[in-house]
Amino acid sequence: MTVLPAAPEPPSESKRRRYSIAEKRRIVEETFEPGASVARVARAQGVNANQVFGWRRLYQRGRLGGAVPAPPAAKLLPVAIVEPPAAVVPALAPPVEPTPLQPGTIHLQIPRGRLRIEGAVDPEALRVILQCMLA
Repeated sequence: MTVLPAAPEPPSESKRRRYSIAEKRRIVEETFEPGASVARVARAQGVNANQVFGWRRLYQRGRLGGAVPAPPAAKLLPVAIVEPPAAVVPALAPPVEPTPLQPGTIHLQIPRGRLRIEGAVDPEALRVILQCMLA
């Protein structure tokens, strides 16, 4: 029995589109137009937006041929200074007295039994009682 090596497969053509430096520069420069969106330009050119962002970084570093472009000039916005309105001082309200605890009844049904509390209840004492009963 003789084993022969498999025949080499013919090289397959890549489905990737290769862009020339000039094409990359043209697409990137289109994204620098006022009001242009990288995503829209990329979609119109059939390129992934992340790829275009990568090309923009290369372009700004001068690695897509040609001179390194100058950074875009900062735009200043007009500012108007106006007098602040007169401060309104609210009238001070008299201090609020804490309301006394109102007597009432609390009924609790818990797994270990029933709890009924009548009258004014100290919140801290109720917390301790509940912790003990639920523990």
